[in-house]
Amino acid sequence: MLHGHQTWLFNNQPTIVATAVVGGPFEALGPLADDFDLLHGDLWLEQDSFEKAQKKLLEDACAKAIQKGGLQKQDVQFFLAGDLLNQIISSSFAARTLATPFLGLYGACSSSMESLSLAALIVNSRAANYVLCGTVSHNGAVEKQFRYPTEYGSQKPPTAQWTVTAAGVALLAAEGEGPKVTSATIGKIVDMGITDPYNMGGAMAPAAVDTITAHFRDLDIDPREYDLIVTGDLGRVGYEIAADLFKKHNLDIPAEIFKDCGMMIYGPDQQAEVLSGGSGCGCSAAVTYGHLLNRMKKGELRKILVVATGALLSPLSYQQKESIPCIAHAVSIESSQ
Repeated sequence: MLHGHQTWLFNNQPTIVATAVVGGPFEALGPLADDFDLLHGDLWLEQDSFEKAQKKLLEDACAKAIQKGGLQKQDVQFFLAGDLLNQIISSSFAARTLATPFLGLYGACSSSMESLSLAALIVNSRAANYVLCGTVSHNGAVEKQFRYPTEYGSQKPPTAQWTVTAAGVALLAAEGEGPKVTSATIGKIVDMGITDPYNMGGAMAPAAVDTITAHFRDLDIDPREYDLIVTGDLGRVGYEIAADLFKKHNLDIPAEIFKDCGMMIYGPDQQAEVLSGGSGCGCSAAVTYGHLLNRMKKGELRKILVVATGALLSPLSYQQKESIPCIAHAVSIESSQ
């Protein structure tokens, strides 16, 4: 199971039998809109707070994934999820609705692959037959907690990113048809002393490179074994830093296979709003469980490595002048075709 220092090999290769991706109105304007299962036209989702709207995003995604998997919610044995709000309330409240044994996670934006890697570990060990995992973020709710309410209209620097309004969920099974989860590399905390909450990409890039380097070291494979290595979500600033760090680490990753979810989810017409790119727990989950797995099903991708990154700050730690510890988790997904 453990291969090298920090990588799990899943010999039983858990199957992603269904996924669901739900987004908001701004995501409906982006280039990946067709990869969403459901797009809401109202940022409030007919709720009376952004926090409740974030919860509904995750509830909708869970219900859709279970439906697409041909199951009932009582068939799901564990639910793993996390989000960016205090005490991961969106995930725990959605778990209340789902009424499934729940493991709440907090890895900031790395929670998408943290939940997938742990779900795969559970299924691979035959501790469960069906495990649901996912993450969610909402622009209005998250910006209010970590930066300023959008109504405040504060000016952001070019290094800042736009919190994605989306939820992405995957249903894993011990048997079935679909892409296989073959390995996962669990990241370490990397803190380069950055304190600017408007430069998450710069803070997270070293953690992404550290985990990617560990993945190839532990498995002793070449990056070209992957059709795509995608980070989530460094944005343009962090992506360029990561590309430079690969060269310093003598890791040869061709630009044509190295992409970033935060740069993929929005188009050039949205550049003024998103600045460096998209971010938030829902960003890498939505891109992976929607766009990337759809490409895999079409035969365009055979094997991908998704590296979700997280900045583990809080409003309190920022106010106390702490630097920003970061982490990244990598999961390898292979086509069954």
